[in-house]
Amino acid sequence: MFASICLRRFILRLSHIPAAGGTHSFRPNPSDALLSHGYSSTALAGAAGSEPCPATVSYLVSCGLSPAAAATHKHRIRSTAKADAVLALLRRYGFSDADNTEIVRRASLILNLDADRILRPKLDLFASLGVQPRKLATMPLLLTRSLDNHLVPCIQFLRSILGSDRDICHAISRTPRALKADLEKNMRPAVEALRRLGLPEDALSKLLIIEMGVLMISPDRISEIFEDLKALGLGVTDTGFLYGIRAMCCLSRETWLRKVALYQSLGVSEGELRKAFKTQPTIVLFSDESIKKKLRFFMDELKLELSDVMGQPVLIGYSLEKKIIPRCAVLSVLMRERKIEPDIKLRNALIGSTKIFSEKYVLRYAHDVPDVVKAYEGKIKFEGFRDQDVLVPLKP
Repeated sequence: MFASICLRRFILRLSHIPAAGGTHSFRPNPSDALLSHGYSSTALAGAAGSEPCPATVSYLVSCGLSPAAAATHKHRIRSTAKADAVLALLRRYGFSDADNTEIVRRASLILNLDADRILRPKLDLFASLGVQPRKLATMPLLLTRSLDNHLVPCIQFLRSILGSDRDICHAISRTPRALKADLEKNMRPAVEALRRLGLPEDALSKLLIIEMGVLMISPDRISEIFEDLKALGLGVTDTGFLYGIRAMCCLSRETWLRKVALYQSLGVSEGELRKAFKTQPTIVLFSDESIKKKLRFFMDELKLELSDVMGQPVLIGYSLEKKIIPRCAVLSVLMRERKIEPDIKLRNALIGSTKIFSEKYVLRYAHDVPDVVKAYEGKIKFEGFRDQDVLVPLKP
Protein backbone atom coordinates (compact mmCIF):
# COMPACT_ATOMS: atom_id res chain seq x y z
CA MET A 1 0.00 0.00 0.00
CA PHE A 2 2.74 2.43 1.03
CA ALA A 3 4.86 1.92 -2.08
CA SER A 4 1.89 2.38 -4.39
CA ILE A 5 0.91 5.83 -3.07
CA CYS A 6 3.12 8.08 -5.19
CA LEU A 7 1.62 11.28 -6.48
CA ARG A 8 2.14 12.16 -10.11
CA ARG A 9 3.82 15.45 -9.26
CA PHE A 10 6.54 13.72 -7.26
CA ILE A 11 7.12 10.99 -9.82
CA LEU A 12 7.70 13.74 -12.35
CA ARG A 13 10.15 15.41 -9.97
CA LEU A 14 11.97 12.14 -9.24
CA SER A 15 12.26 11.29 -12.94
CA HIS A 16 14.64 14.24 -13.32
CA ILE A 17 17.15 12.75 -10.90
CA PRO A 18 19.94 11.52 -13.19
CA ALA A 19 21.21 7.99 -13.07
CA ALA A 20 24.57 6.99 -11.62
CA GLY A 21 27.22 9.62 -12.11
CA GLY A 22 24.83 12.55 -12.65
CA THR A 23 24.90 15.89 -10.91
CA HIS A 24 21.96 17.47 -9.23
CA SER A 25 20.44 20.64 -10.57
CA PHE A 26 17.50 21.16 -8.27
CA ARG A 27 16.47 24.54 -6.98
CA PRO A 28 14.76 25.00 -3.65
CA ASN A 29 11.00 24.67 -3.81
CA PRO A 30 9.37 27.70 -2.14
CA SER A 31 6.53 25.47 -1.01
CA ASP A 32 8.93 23.41 1.12
CA ALA A 33 9.28 25.86 3.99
CA LEU A 34 12.04 24.15 5.94
CA LEU A 35 14.93 25.87 7.62
CA SER A 36 18.53 24.91 6.94
CA HIS A 37 18.60 22.76 10.10
CA GLY A 38 15.77 20.68 8.76
CA TYR A 39 12.87 21.80 10.93
CA SER A 40 9.87 23.64 9.60
CA SER A 41 9.24 27.19 10.70
CA THR A 42 5.76 26.08 11.71
CA ALA A 43 7.10 23.40 14.00
CA LEU A 44 9.66 25.69 15.56
CA ALA A 45 6.99 28.27 16.20
CA GLY A 46 5.16 25.65 18.22
CA ALA A 47 8.02 25.19 20.67
CA ALA A 48 6.93 25.59 24.27
CA GLY A 49 8.68 26.75 27.37
CA SER A 50 9.87 24.52 30.16
CA GLU A 51 6.39 23.76 31.48
CA PRO A 52 4.34 21.13 29.61
CA CYS A 53 1.14 22.31 27.97
CA PRO A 54 -1.88 20.40 29.37
CA ALA A 55 -3.67 20.40 26.00
CA THR A 56 -0.56 19.07 24.26
CA VAL A 57 -0.04 16.39 26.91
CA SER A 58 -3.66 15.32 26.55
CA TYR A 59 -3.35 15.06 22.77
CA LEU A 60 -0.11 13.09 22.95
CA VAL A 61 -1.69 10.67 25.41
CA SER A 62 -4.50 10.16 22.89
CA CYS A 63 -1.77 9.21 20.40
CA GLY A 64 -0.61 6.38 22.66
CA LEU A 65 2.04 8.01 24.84
CA SER A 66 2.02 7.61 28.60
CA PRO A 67 1.23 10.78 30.59
CA ALA A 68 4.81 10.85 31.87
CA ALA A 69 6.28 10.54 28.37
CA ALA A 70 3.86 13.11 26.96
CA ALA A 71 4.85 15.62 29.64
CA THR A 72 8.49 15.54 28.49
CA HIS A 73 7.68 16.89 25.02
CA LYS A 74 8.40 20.60 24.68
CA HIS A 75 6.80 21.24 21.28
CA ARG A 76 3.26 22.45 21.79
CA ILE A 77 0.60 21.38 19.34
CA ARG A 78 -0.62 24.59 17.77
CA SER A 79 -3.65 23.06 16.04
CA THR A 80 -5.32 19.75 16.79
CA ALA A 81 -6.92 19.91 13.34
CA LYS A 82 -3.48 20.10 11.73
CA ALA A 83 -2.19 17.31 13.97
CA ASP A 84 -5.20 15.16 13.05
CA ALA A 85 -4.48 15.80 9.37
CA VAL A 86 -0.86 14.66 9.83
CA LEU A 87 -1.90 11.40 11.50
CA ALA A 88 -4.58 10.80 8.88
CA LEU A 89 -2.03 11.32 6.10
CA LEU A 90 0.40 8.90 7.71
CA ARG A 91 -2.34 6.27 7.96
CA ARG A 92 -3.12 6.69 4.25
CA TYR A 93 0.52 5.99 3.50
CA GLY A 94 0.41 2.73 5.43
CA PHE A 95 1.63 3.75 8.87
CA SER A 96 0.00 1.71 11.62
CA ASP A 97 -1.22 3.15 14.90
CA ALA A 98 1.91 1.72 16.52
CA ASP A 99 4.06 3.45 13.88
CA ASN A 100 2.30 6.75 14.53
CA THR A 101 2.80 6.41 18.27
CA GLU A 102 6.50 5.81 17.66
CA ILE A 103 6.72 8.85 15.39
CA VAL A 104 4.99 11.07 17.95
CA ARG A 105 7.19 9.71 20.73
CA ARG A 106 10.37 10.42 18.80
CA ALA A 107 9.41 13.68 17.08
CA SER A 108 6.14 15.25 18.20
CA LEU A 109 7.04 18.41 16.27
CA ILE A 110 5.88 16.59 13.12
CA LEU A 111 2.31 17.15 14.29
CA ASN A 112 2.79 20.86 13.61
CA LEU A 113 3.78 20.40 9.96
CA ASP A 114 1.49 21.04 7.03
CA ALA A 115 0.35 17.58 5.94
CA ASP A 116 -0.16 18.26 2.22
CA ARG A 117 2.45 20.92 1.57
CA ILE A 118 5.35 19.66 3.72
CA LEU A 119 4.86 15.98 4.50
CA ARG A 120 3.15 14.51 1.47
CA PRO A 121 6.01 15.15 -1.03
CA LYS A 122 8.50 13.51 1.34
CA LEU A 123 6.27 10.51 1.87
CA ASP A 124 5.98 10.25 -1.92
CA LEU A 125 9.76 10.19 -2.16
CA PHE A 126 10.21 7.38 0.34
CA ALA A 127 7.25 5.49 -1.12
CA SER A 128 8.75 5.66 -4.60
CA LEU A 129 11.96 4.12 -3.25
CA GLY A 130 10.05 1.38 -1.45
CA VAL A 131 11.06 2.37 2.10
CA GLN A 132 8.51 0.88 4.47
CA PRO A 133 6.62 2.94 7.08
CA ARG A 134 8.02 0.99 10.01
CA LYS A 135 11.54 2.03 8.96
CA LEU A 136 10.62 5.70 8.76
CA ALA A 137 8.88 5.44 12.12
CA THR A 138 12.26 4.71 13.73
CA MET A 139 13.74 7.92 12.31
CA PRO A 140 10.85 10.37 11.83
CA LEU A 141 13.13 13.42 11.89
CA LEU A 142 13.90 12.57 8.26
CA LEU A 143 10.43 13.92 7.51
CA THR A 144 11.49 17.29 8.88
CA ARG A 145 14.45 17.64 6.52
CA SER A 146 14.20 19.81 3.41
CA LEU A 147 13.07 17.85 0.38
CA ASP A 148 14.95 19.80 -2.29
CA ASN A 149 17.87 21.00 -0.19
CA HIS A 150 18.64 17.73 1.60
CA LEU A 151 16.67 14.57 0.85
CA VAL A 152 16.67 14.64 -2.95
CA PRO A 153 20.37 15.63 -3.28
CA CYS A 154 21.39 12.92 -0.80
CA ILE A 155 19.38 10.27 -2.62
CA GLN A 156 20.79 11.44 -5.93
CA PHE A 157 24.29 11.05 -4.46
CA LEU A 158 23.50 7.54 -3.23
CA ARG A 159 22.13 6.64 -6.64
CA SER A 160 25.40 7.73 -8.26
CA ILE A 161 27.14 5.05 -6.18
CA LEU A 162 24.53 2.33 -5.73
CA GLY A 163 22.86 2.64 -9.11
CA SER A 164 19.41 1.31 -8.30
CA ASP A 165 16.54 2.49 -6.14
CA ARG A 166 16.24 -1.03 -4.78
CA ASP A 167 19.74 -0.81 -3.30
CA ILE A 168 19.04 2.70 -2.04
CA CYS A 169 15.97 1.33 -0.28
CA HIS A 170 18.00 -1.45 1.32
CA ALA A 171 20.66 1.03 2.47
CA ILE A 172 18.15 3.46 3.98
CA SER A 173 16.12 0.67 5.57
CA ARG A 174 19.17 -0.80 7.28
CA THR A 175 20.48 2.52 8.59
CA PRO A 176 17.83 5.25 8.27
CA ARG A 177 19.70 7.57 10.65
CA ALA A 178 22.51 7.91 8.09
CA LEU A 179 20.23 9.90 5.80
CA LYS A 180 20.42 12.72 8.35
CA ALA A 181 24.08 13.25 7.45
CA ASP A 182 24.98 16.41 5.57
CA LEU A 183 25.87 15.71 1.94
CA GLU A 184 28.81 18.08 1.65
CA LYS A 185 30.13 17.93 5.21
CA ASN A 186 29.72 14.20 5.84
CA MET A 187 28.64 11.98 2.95
CA ARG A 188 30.89 13.18 0.16
CA PRO A 189 34.08 13.42 2.31
CA ALA A 190 33.46 9.92 3.69
CA VAL A 191 33.10 8.41 0.22
CA GLU A 192 36.17 10.26 -1.02
CA ALA A 193 38.14 8.88 1.93
CA LEU A 194 36.99 5.31 1.25
CA ARG A 195 38.04 5.62 -2.38
CA ARG A 196 41.35 7.26 -1.53
CA LEU A 197 42.15 4.41 0.86
CA GLY A 198 41.69 1.90 -1.95
CA LEU A 199 38.19 0.49 -1.45
CA PRO A 200 37.00 -0.81 -4.85
CA GLU A 201 33.75 0.60 -6.26
CA ASP A 202 31.85 -2.69 -5.96
CA ALA A 203 32.97 -3.00 -2.34
CA LEU A 204 31.97 0.62 -1.72
CA SER A 205 28.47 -0.09 -3.01
CA LYS A 206 28.13 -3.18 -0.84
CA LEU A 207 29.42 -1.31 2.21
CA LEU A 208 26.82 1.44 1.86
CA ILE A 209 24.07 -1.15 1.57
CA ILE A 210 25.09 -3.07 4.70
CA GLU A 211 26.20 -0.03 6.74
CA MET A 212 25.38 3.43 5.42
CA GLY A 213 26.39 4.73 8.84
CA VAL A 214 29.94 4.94 7.51
CA LEU A 215 28.82 8.17 5.83
CA MET A 216 28.41 9.74 9.26
CA ILE A 217 31.99 9.29 10.44
CA SER A 218 34.95 11.51 9.69
CA PRO A 219 37.65 10.75 7.08
CA ASP A 220 40.21 10.61 9.91
CA ARG A 221 38.21 7.93 11.72
CA ILE A 222 37.80 6.00 8.46
CA SER A 223 41.59 6.05 8.04
CA GLU A 224 42.04 4.71 11.58
CA ILE A 225 39.60 1.89 10.88
CA PHE A 226 41.49 0.92 7.72
CA GLU A 227 44.76 0.88 9.66
CA ASP A 228 43.34 -1.30 12.43
CA LEU A 229 41.72 -3.75 10.02
CA LYS A 230 44.90 -4.09 8.00
CA ALA A 231 46.80 -4.70 11.24
CA LEU A 232 44.43 -7.63 11.80
CA GLY A 233 45.42 -9.05 8.44
CA LEU A 234 42.32 -7.98 6.50
CA GLY A 235 42.74 -6.56 3.01
CA VAL A 236 40.37 -4.17 1.25
CA THR A 237 39.29 -6.90 -1.17
CA ASP A 238 38.35 -9.33 1.61
CA THR A 239 34.63 -9.72 2.33
CA GLY A 240 35.43 -9.64 6.01
CA PHE A 241 36.93 -6.18 5.57
CA LEU A 242 33.51 -4.66 4.90
CA TYR A 243 31.94 -6.30 7.94
CA GLY A 244 34.92 -5.17 9.97
CA ILE A 245 34.22 -1.59 8.91
CA ARG A 246 30.56 -2.13 9.78
CA ALA A 247 31.46 -3.19 13.31
CA MET A 248 34.08 -0.53 13.90
CA CYS A 249 31.83 2.27 12.65
CA CYS A 250 30.05 1.89 15.96
CA LEU A 251 33.22 2.32 18.02
CA SER A 252 35.66 5.08 18.77
CA ARG A 253 39.36 4.29 18.50
CA GLU A 254 39.62 4.35 22.30
CA THR A 255 36.74 1.89 22.68
CA TRP A 256 38.26 -0.45 20.10
CA LEU A 257 41.60 -0.50 21.93
CA ARG A 258 39.78 -1.09 25.22
CA LYS A 259 37.92 -4.10 23.77
CA VAL A 260 41.18 -5.59 22.52
CA ALA A 261 42.76 -5.09 25.94
CA LEU A 262 39.72 -6.65 27.63
CA TYR A 263 39.87 -9.85 25.59
CA GLN A 264 43.60 -10.13 26.19
CA SER A 265 43.12 -9.60 29.93
CA LEU A 266 40.74 -12.58 29.90
CA GLY A 267 43.41 -14.78 28.36
CA VAL A 268 42.65 -14.46 24.64
CA SER A 269 45.81 -14.42 22.57
CA GLU A 270 46.42 -11.88 19.82
CA GLY A 271 46.15 -14.62 17.20
CA GLU A 272 42.87 -15.97 18.64
CA LEU A 273 41.37 -12.50 18.74
CA ARG A 274 42.47 -11.73 15.20
CA LYS A 275 40.95 -14.93 13.87
CA ALA A 276 37.74 -14.53 15.88
CA PHE A 277 37.24 -10.94 14.71
CA LYS A 278 37.67 -11.94 11.08
CA THR A 279 34.96 -14.57 11.54
CA GLN A 280 32.61 -12.56 13.77
CA PRO A 281 33.42 -8.81 13.88
CA THR A 282 30.49 -8.14 16.20
CA ILE A 283 32.40 -9.63 19.15
CA VAL A 284 33.72 -6.13 19.89
CA LEU A 285 30.27 -4.54 20.01
CA PHE A 286 29.09 -6.04 23.29
CA SER A 287 29.52 -4.27 26.60
CA ASP A 288 32.58 -5.13 28.67
CA GLU A 289 30.36 -6.68 31.33
CA SER A 290 28.53 -8.83 28.76
CA ILE A 291 31.79 -10.13 27.29
CA LYS A 292 33.18 -11.01 30.72
CA LYS A 293 29.93 -12.64 31.82
CA LYS A 294 29.70 -14.84 28.73
CA LEU A 295 33.31 -15.98 28.73
CA ARG A 296 33.15 -16.77 32.45
CA PHE A 297 29.97 -18.80 31.93
CA PHE A 298 31.49 -20.83 29.11
CA MET A 299 34.67 -21.52 31.04
CA ASP A 300 33.45 -21.76 34.65
CA GLU A 301 29.98 -23.28 34.20
CA LEU A 302 30.39 -25.29 31.00
CA LYS A 303 34.11 -26.04 31.47
CA LEU A 304 34.89 -25.16 27.86
CA GLU A 305 38.39 -24.14 26.90
CA LEU A 306 38.81 -20.46 26.04
CA SER A 307 40.39 -21.44 22.72
CA ASP A 308 37.28 -23.49 21.89
CA VAL A 309 34.98 -20.54 22.55
CA MET A 310 37.10 -18.16 20.51
CA GLY A 311 37.22 -20.79 17.78
CA GLN A 312 33.43 -20.38 17.48
CA PRO A 313 33.00 -16.65 18.21
CA VAL A 314 29.35 -16.76 17.20
CA LEU A 315 28.81 -18.07 20.74
CA ILE A 316 29.78 -14.67 22.12
CA GLY A 317 26.97 -13.14 20.10
CA TYR A 318 24.33 -15.40 21.62
CA SER A 319 22.27 -14.16 24.54
CA LEU A 320 22.99 -16.13 27.68
CA GLU A 321 19.48 -15.76 29.06
CA LYS A 322 17.54 -16.25 25.84
CA LYS A 323 19.63 -18.82 24.00
CA ILE A 324 22.63 -20.40 25.72
CA ILE A 325 21.14 -21.19 29.14
CA PRO A 326 17.82 -22.60 27.78
CA ARG A 327 19.79 -24.81 25.41
CA CYS A 328 22.00 -25.99 28.23
CA ALA A 329 18.89 -26.77 30.29
CA VAL A 330 17.52 -28.91 27.44
CA LEU A 331 20.79 -30.77 26.98
CA SER A 332 21.06 -31.35 30.73
CA VAL A 333 17.57 -32.89 30.84
CA LEU A 334 18.35 -35.15 27.88
CA MET A 335 21.64 -36.28 29.39
CA ARG A 336 20.02 -37.18 32.68
CA GLU A 337 17.33 -39.13 30.84
CA ARG A 338 20.07 -40.86 28.84
CA LYS A 339 18.58 -39.69 25.54
CA ILE A 340 21.89 -38.27 24.37
CA GLU A 341 25.39 -39.45 25.16
CA PRO A 342 27.36 -37.75 27.92
CA ASP A 343 30.32 -37.24 25.58
CA ILE A 344 28.33 -34.92 23.32
CA LYS A 345 30.42 -32.20 21.73
CA LEU A 346 28.88 -29.47 23.82
CA ARG A 347 30.26 -26.49 21.91
CA ASN A 348 28.87 -27.75 18.63
CA ALA A 349 25.51 -28.61 20.20
CA LEU A 350 25.06 -25.02 21.32
CA ILE A 351 25.70 -23.56 17.88
CA GLY A 352 23.07 -23.25 15.21
CA SER A 353 19.75 -21.68 14.45
CA THR A 354 16.77 -21.86 16.75
CA LYS A 355 14.99 -24.04 14.20
CA ILE A 356 17.81 -26.57 13.99
CA PHE A 357 18.29 -26.82 17.76
CA SER A 358 14.55 -27.10 18.38
CA GLU A 359 14.11 -29.88 15.84
CA LYS A 360 17.17 -31.82 16.96
CA TYR A 361 16.85 -31.59 20.73
CA VAL A 362 13.35 -30.40 21.67
CA LEU A 363 10.71 -31.56 19.20
CA ARG A 364 12.44 -34.89 18.67
CA TYR A 365 12.17 -35.81 22.35
CA ALA A 366 9.13 -33.79 23.46
CA HIS A 367 6.83 -36.83 23.51
CA ASP A 368 9.11 -39.09 25.58
CA VAL A 369 10.63 -36.34 27.73
CA PRO A 370 8.11 -33.50 28.23
CA ASP A 371 10.58 -31.71 30.47
CA VAL A 372 12.65 -30.68 27.44
CA VAL A 373 9.87 -28.29 26.46
CA LYS A 374 9.72 -26.84 29.96
CA ALA A 375 13.51 -26.49 30.00
CA TYR A 376 13.49 -24.74 26.64
CA GLU A 377 10.84 -22.32 27.89
CA GLY A 378 12.89 -21.52 30.98
CA LYS A 379 10.55 -23.32 33.37
CA ILE A 380 13.28 -25.73 34.45
CA LYS A 381 16.34 -23.90 35.69
CA PHE A 382 19.77 -24.88 34.42
CA GLU A 383 21.95 -25.61 37.42
CA GLY A 384 25.02 -26.86 35.64
CA PHE A 385 26.02 -30.22 34.26
CA ARG A 386 26.68 -32.92 36.84
CA ASP A 387 29.99 -34.69 36.47
CA GLN A 388 28.29 -38.02 35.97
CA ASP A 389 26.02 -36.62 33.26
CA VAL A 390 28.48 -34.95 30.92
CA LEU A 391 32.19 -35.14 30.33
CA VAL A 392 33.70 -31.67 29.99
CA PRO A 393 35.69 -30.00 28.56
CA LEU A 394 35.18 -31.48 25.12
CA LYS A 395 37.03 -30.89 21.91
CA PRO A 396 35.16 -30.52 18.61
